[in-house]
Amino acid sequence: MPYLIKNATLVNEGEMFVSDVLIENQIISRIDRSIENPGHYTEINAEGLYLLPGVIDDQVHFREPGLTHKG
Repeated sequence: MPYLIKNATLVNEGEMFVSDVLIENQIISRIDRSIENPGHYTEINAEGLYLLPGVIDDQVHFREPGLTHKG
């Protein structure tokens, strides 16, 4: 399912700016200041929220199977 994230404050490549983000097939396919929804995209209003494309949560703890109590 494609998603259109509208009005997010993006933090990307040393910049912060308000923009829209189009996600198709689980991949960011476009970042632009204004993207029109063709009607079949799930639209998410992210006004006032921050979006960090491609950031990985460095606080994730990968554990051996069976040691979920350490998570």
